[in-house]
Amino acid sequence: MLILKGSYLYPQLHARPMEILLATFTTLFSVVNPFGAMPVFLTLTEEDTPAERANIGLKACLYMVGVLTVSFFAGQYVLNFFGINIHHLRIAGGILLMRSAFDLLTPGGNRAKVSEETLEESMHKNDISFTPLAMPMLSGPGSMAVCIGLFTGKLSYSDMGLIVLGFVLVALAAYIILMSSLRLTRFLGRPGMAALARIMGFLTLAIGVNFMATAIIALFPGLSR
Repeated sequence: MLILKGSYLYPQLHARPMEILLATFTTLFSVVNPFGAMPVFLTLTEEDTPAERANIGLKACLYMVGVLTVSFFAGQYVLNFFGINIHHLRIAGGILLMRSAFDLLTPGGNRAKVSEETLEESMHKNDISFTPLAMPMLSGPGSMAVCIGLFTGKLSYSDMGLIVLGFVLVALAAYIILMSSLRLTRFLGRPGMAALARIMGFLTLAIGVNFMATAIIALFPGLSR
C-alpha cells in the first residue's frame, strides 16, 4: 500500500496520484493520532461555546498543516546544515515512534503528550490552538520526522503537491474528530478509547519498525542480500 516514487516508505518507482495521496494520509494519520488529542481538547475548551471550539480546532489544524509542510520542505536542509544523515534521523524517528507506540499499547501507559504543568498553564491562555494543540499534540516530533523523511530529490512537483494535499486531508480528518470529540468520547467510553489507542499504537509501531529497517538497510546494503 505504501508506494511513492523515490521515498524510503514507498519502494515502488511508479506510483499513481491516488496511491501517493492515500499512502501519505494513512502513514501520517496514525502518527498524528487526533484521537489522542481529544481529552486535552475537551479539557481546555470545556468553558468555550461551540463556535469558539470550532475556531480553536480550525486554527490548530491549520497550524498543523503549516508545521508539517515546513518540516517536509525545510527539514532536510536543516539536517544538512548540522551534518545529520537522513538515515540517522529515520533511526531516531523510528525509536521515537516505537516508544510512543508502546505507550499506547501498554495498559495504563497511554501517557499524555503534554505534562500536567503544561496543561494547567494552557488553561489560563487566551489561545491554545498553536500550543499545546497544534504542537505537540497534533504535529509532534514523530509526525515531523515522518514528513522530513518523505522528502527526496526524486519527487516531482506534482508528487510534492499530492503529499502536501495529504497533510491537508489529515488536518481535515483531525478537525472532524476534534469537533466530534464529545460525542465520540460518550459513544466509545473508556473501553472503546482504550481499544482505539491500541489500534493506533499498533499502526505507529509498524511505521516505527519501517523507519528503522529501511534506514539500516540503506546504511548497510549488504544486509538485504
